[in-house]
Amino acid sequence: MKEQSQRLGTQPIPKLLANLSIPAMIGMFVMALYNVIDTLFIARGVGILGVSGVSIGFPVMMIIMAISAAVGIGGASVISRRLGEDKPEEADQVFGNILFMIVAVSSFGLIGAFTFLEPLLKLFGATENILPYATDYLFPIMLGSIFFSFAFTTNSIIRSEGNSKFAMMTMIIPAVLNIILDPIFIFGLNMGVQGASVATVLSQATVTIVVLNYFLKGRSSLTIKAAYLKPQWKVIKEILTIGMPAFIRQVSGSGMMIAINLMLIKFGGEFEVGVFGIVQKLAMFTIMPMIGVLQGMQPIIGYNYGANNDSRLKETVLLGMKVVTVISTGIFVVMMVFPEGLMNIFTGDTETIETGAYAIRIMFALAMLIGAQVVSGGLYQALGMAKPALILSMARQVLFLIPLVLILPNFFGVTGVWLAFPLSDLLAFALSMIFLYKDRRLFFKSKKDAPPYEATEKPFSI
Repeated sequence: MKEQSQRLGTQPIPKLLANLSIPAMIGMFVMALYNVIDTLFIARGVGILGVSGVSIGFPVMMIIMAISAAVGIGGASVISRRLGEDKPEEADQVFGNILFMIVAVSSFGLIGAFTFLEPLLKLFGATENILPYATDYLFPIMLGSIFFSFAFTTNSIIRSEGNSKFAMMTMIIPAVLNIILDPIFIFGLNMGVQGASVATVLSQATVTIVVLNYFLKGRSSLTIKAAYLKPQWKVIKEILTIGMPAFIRQVSGSGMMIAINLMLIKFGGEFEVGVFGIVQKLAMFTIMPMIGVLQGMQPIIGYNYGANNDSRLKETVLLGMKVVTVISTGIFVVMMVFPEGLMNIFTGDTETIETGAYAIRIMFALAMLIGAQVVSGGLYQALGMAKPALILSMARQVLFLIPLVLILPNFFGVTGVWLAFPLSDLLAFALSMIFLYKDRRLFFKSKKDAPPYEATEKPFSI
């Protein structure tokens, strides 16, 4: 086993969490920055309808990412625990099955590009004015879905073995390339919205080559073996069972955007869809640091749970919870004080700035509660406990946000869409605290004093 994996069980937790989380945070930050700059170029170069087209098409891209997330995060959890149990051969076996699933997943995107793209976009709310922009953006993305699937999935795998710095580079490389290529394709080649998606596909293809080289050159704790590329349904079932919460979270994000776009079209118009497209990219930017902390926590939790090292597990959870709470509080302050300045980055249009600032202040009114939600769901997922992780992953978007988005606009118009966000934050936070209180022995009791349980079947208790 490589030293990068062994340190998960030996290095002091504060230093280890910093070593794993900071690269993940940087990588997520750069990826989020690319999304913001991508939207900025489209807003400045194409206009608000171009942003609306991307907003309508983005849920389809999120579905591809959702399947990749299920495979990557589920596989990462299994691999980190196998490495913690000192079973490197079984970890290689899991990795081989993950590679098989990547190819299977990407084939759906390729087929969909030629068969049902436009009907799907119309179903998701594309009007006659928005549809050309949405189609131009999404068609190249679906053609290159194998690159997205591979890069997105293997990033989680690389982190699961403790190599956070290289995982960071696999996020930074495509993001920086995309930022460079965007103005070339959008403005220089006059490709508009399609230029942004072509730039994205080329960037992901580049990082795919880099990651393949990493695994094939022996730099990983994992090795690619032809015998393990043959699907083993028991392994696939374990990966997908654990990865299902990530799938639900991503798909629910897609469903959330579809519901929001439909309600904005109904109670507002194409303009409001474009405004939300900008605000939504800002929202993605703000949550990325907290996801980076969680990504740093998960391999530590999985490894030390597999190694039966309770004290390190507890310390990781408590420290991570403190860090994300500080981050989410800082986000709340920024969004309340500087919403106009943030909107002004994307456009000089007064109406767009005023509408966006109004939406931001409402949507982020309880942003300080988001961090605890992120950690609580990720904790159960890292331990391989699918049921509580699934519930907490579904809570904010599926159980609370989507119903509120569909109900509140009937009483408050477009403002009801914005109000759904803080209300769902409050309800999801309350549910997270209920779960953590129920399993409070995690913080106060040793595993040897608690009854044993089987992962994914009983509540988490230590």
